[in-house]
Amino acid sequence: MKAAGVALQGALAVVALVAAFFVWQREPEGSPGEVTVLDVPARSLERLRYEDEVRFVELYRDATDRDAFWLRLGTKPAKPIAGPAAADGGVAATPPQPSEPVPPPRELRANDVAVKLFSRFAPLHAQRSLGDLDAKKLEEVGLAHSERRLTLTLGGKPEVFALASPTGGWGTPYLRRESDGRVFLLGPSLLPDLDAAASRLVDRRLHTFEAGEFDRVVVTTGGVSRAYQASGMAGGTVRLAPVETPDTPDEFARNWHDRVWRLVPLDFLGRGETPTNGAPQPQFQVTYQRGERILGELTVARATDGTYYARTEHAQGWARLQAGIEPWVEEAAKVSAAGVH
Repeated sequence: MKAAGVALQGALAVVALVAAFFVWQREPEGSPGEVTVLDVPARSLERLRYEDEVRFVELYRDATDRDAFWLRLGTKPAKPIAGPAAADGGVAATPPQPSEPVPPPRELRANDVAVKLFSRFAPLHAQRSLGDLDAKKLEEVGLAHSERRLTLTLGGKPEVFALASPTGGWGTPYLRRESDGRVFLLGPSLLPDLDAAASRLVDRRLHTFEAGEFDRVVVTTGGVSRAYQASGMAGGTVRLAPVETPDTPDEFARNWHDRVWRLVPLDFLGRGETPTNGAPQPQFQVTYQRGERILGELTVARATDGTYYARTEHAQGWARLQAGIEPWVEEAAKVSAAGVH
């Protein structure tokens, strides 16, 4: 009897362990805690796309450099506005009015915040799984008629999720996996950055090198150039001295360069995008070197409407500058010409 009792208890223990294993493997239904929505390695994620009723944001890896990321910001065509209905059945209703042409999407470099955000979508986790919801529940959580979507592209194959329309901010949004209809409660920190991608995820740097990394600055205006020896620490003012008189600092050039180095563009145009008034005309150029190696270049140009733009080795599109750059252009001519100031 004792042997039989021991055997029975052992069998029950094995059954309990097996049951516990399968419960552990299954996604929890309606219980708090982190659950896996999409179990894929980070390197397999190629692109993520967030879209709502009027616009979309795509964050994706560069085709030639998987460690570089780009943002694609665009708007959707407006839905046609239907004309008034006919007064009676014998007259056709006015056809929908055509919508305004949609500007092409804008491609911009993604910043470090965007790169970190991208990695959080593979694998994709949620706070909890709600399983399959009926039509009434889908209506309650805002998923019944939402036009918001999240699409993750992995190995060329899209995985699509419907997103609940937010009310009073994102909070903890619901998403529905369209492949099987399962609903999840997503964490609160994933979607707000995508929703505000133009302000939060764009790389706004003009250069990737710091002030202490270059030792030579060449200023060119109208085909006339002058070279300066540069010295200074990162984050501080750069001391400039003409290469022909390296022991004589040039305060005029230093003050001018300090303002140029600290330029903060108002807006960035996309890769390959030209200002609406046509390509701006270069006014001056600053080349940064370390020894004989060129680290980067800044070109300041003027459009036909008087707006100034900048372009660098890192900001591959034009960047719109603030008003009041005209004195800098005039001073650039003096900095590039020997003995003028």
